Amino acid sequence: MAKIKNDLFLRTLTGESVERPPVWLMRQAGRILPQYRAIRSSLSGFKELLFTPALAAEVTVQPVDELGVDAAIIFSDILVIPECMGLDYDMVEKKGPLFNKTIQSKADADALLSGAEAAVKLEYVFEAIRLTKELLDDRVPLIGFSGAPWTLLAYMVEGSGSKTFSKAKKLLYKDPDLAHQLLAAITDTTISYLKLKIKNGVNAIQLFDSWAGILTPELYDTFAAPYLAKIASGITEVPVIVFAKGAWFSFEKLAQMDCQALGVDWNISPEFARSAAGSKILQGNLDPCQLYAPEAQIESQTRAMLDRFGKGHIANLGHGVYPDTPLNGVKTYVNTVKNYNYNS
Repeated sequence: MAKIKNDLFLRTLTGESVERPPVWLMRQAGRILPQYRAIRSSLSGFKELLFTPALAAEVTVQPVDELGVDAAIIFSDILVIPECMGLDYDMVEKKGPLFNKTIQSKADADALLSGAEAAVKLEYVFEAIRLTKELLDDRVPLIGFSGAPWTLLAYMVEGSGSKTFSKAKKLLYKDPDLAHQLLAAITDTTISYLKLKIKNGVNAIQLFDSWAGILTPELYDTFAAPYLAKIASGITEVPVIVFAKGAWFSFEKLAQMDCQALGVDWNISPEFARSAAGSKILQGNLDPCQLYAPEAQIESQTRAMLDRFGKGHIANLGHGVYPDTPLNGVKTYVNTVKNYNYNS
């Protein structure tokens, strides 16, 4: 594999001494960029973009060109895993995902594909990775990602987004055996999928447990953390970042996972994260809404965040950038990080 020209992100993940923190943004390949909006306006919807590798590669590279971030993240969706396992979904504009069928019984779970048999169906994702690597020309690393098993189960049982995911949580209480069966199948599929992503060129992996925060600590320790840990341990080829949004109650246990870095949302202070994480690299955690503020305030708050985290930190937001975020606010954030120096 050719050497990455800007390898600041990878050097930080492996614990090397660096001159400044690297910076990238969750959901950076998206609606904050006019280039992205132009492509989307010419298509029938989100999934057409997802299923067209050349366009997915183009929008993946756009924030590298426009913002100067230190890493790209492949344009895709966490719900490709349920889809390859046999649960089709639609992405409804302004409403989110809607599944045509959900998991309601053991027979439903038994009918799913899993592992490598399911993962190989995602060739369009792997083709997008190969095309992205060509467009990047080794300028910056490319991140691959997947949803965590609990988060994916939540959609597969609920059938759509939800404030409570009460149907999915009900399954954990009423039929824990079925929940574990489904989580195990999702985990095996995810490991196979991520290994194929790595084979096709990604340089790091991020795991998103987006709905971690709606579980009790006991439920999280039983139905979420063990499967997340299995994936992290199963990926040995590249660095792994674990981001469990809202799981402040399990942060110390997350730090024990076989991963290189932990994502930090804006509800966790840098000081708490640093004390709980041990030697782990930390990533985060500016409130995405901070980017709506005046530029001078963005600069001061960004520098304060960097000071509080100290070394061993990847600058990011505490969650994905919001679609209507002013582009100048995003650029101010990125440029503030890039102008920061640990030695100054």
